[in-house]
Amino acid sequence: MALIVQKYGGTSVGSPERIKNVARRVAKARAQGHDVVVVVSAMSGETNRLVALAHEMQEFPDPRELDVILATGEQVTIGLLSMALKDIGLPAKSYTGWQVALTTDSAHTKARIDHINDAKMRDDLAQGRVVVVAGFQGVDRQGDITTLGRGGSDTSAVALAAALQADECQIYTDVDGVYTTDPRVVPEARRLDTITFEEMLELASLGSKVLQIRSVEFAGKYKVRLRVLSSLTDGGDGTLITFEEDNNMEQAAVSGIAFDKNQARINVRGVPDKPGIAYQILGAVANANIEVDMIIQNVGAEGTTDFSFTVPRGDYQHTLKLLQEVQKNIGAASVDGDDTVCKVSIVGLGMRSHVGVASTMFRTLAEEGINIQMISTSEIKVSVLIDEKYLELATRILHKAFELDKA
Repeated sequence: MALIVQKYGGTSVGSPERIKNVARRVAKARAQGHDVVVVVSAMSGETNRLVALAHEMQEFPDPRELDVILATGEQVTIGLLSMALKDIGLPAKSYTGWQVALTTDSAHTKARIDHINDAKMRDDLAQGRVVVVAGFQGVDRQGDITTLGRGGSDTSAVALAAALQADECQIYTDVDGVYTTDPRVVPEARRLDTITFEEMLELASLGSKVLQIRSVEFAGKYKVRLRVLSSLTDGGDGTLITFEEDNNMEQAAVSGIAFDKNQARINVRGVPDKPGIAYQILGAVANANIEVDMIIQNVGAEGTTDFSFTVPRGDYQHTLKLLQEVQKNIGAASVDGDDTVCKVSIVGLGMRSHVGVASTMFRTLAEEGINIQMISTSEIKVSVLIDEKYLELATRILHKAFELDKA
């Protein structure tokens, strides 16, 4: 008998029929002799509806009260699923985040988990119950309801699995695993049987939407076995996210390709080439709580330099306006940008033991006339910034160049 934590996202619980389907999946696991804790999201579209209601009251909703509102979405789902389980003869008990209790800090709408009290859950499991927990939410030490931010249900599930020392945490989504790239862009994309935490962390941070980056970080930190499965189809083992020591270091150089359209490039041109200039530029951006990704600096003429970096596309106009306001203070000749760019990345633990991976990527893009605007690397990934119109072409040709369609 194993202890399994199963997490179902909004699509998986998007209707009463789908909730009943989740109940049947849980019943199957129980029939195999496993103890089961289920973590659920709000029904698909519900969180957006609640956010919209809040904005009808306040242009900028009070964070504490917004968390009170948002937490109701998951509360509905746990009640419905517990009813569905009882209806098919399985004893079940639902818990909100504060009832568990999953304790967080007080950063409303983006709280981080501090502690989980597993006593109630263990008692219920010992009595043969299925425990159903609301994902995405917790309670701070003042007793206020908090939420963990978008995708927080994945993090809730992994955290509960860590606290309970579960044998496996299964994340059920609308796809049947982690693919070499998005099958909607490359039909030949192949589902991976296994992938390392390091690779999954890179893919999640680079644009892959299968798992939230915080949940992968949490699973890696606490050594939680993580598996991605489909809630919409039966059968299949999904993708197991493993630890590096479990994998063959002589594996293929590249395991997957990620892409991200949420990119914009900012150029600060003709800046004096002197110590501290990078801080003056990026410090102003950081103070505005804008995330910076790729950065390059090119030496210009007559003691000047050109400084370029990328930000999320939604922050593009704000960043431009901000730097145009400080342009004179930093002595820049001009500030401009481009929000029609995208990032394409190759990821693979095997890069550590294979040479020529980056050159293969650059040659493949060059042969199709795709210009590389920026490059960033880590030990197991190479990312390039290119014109957005080439996103699908670049992904397809790189997928073929690294033979990712072959098992």
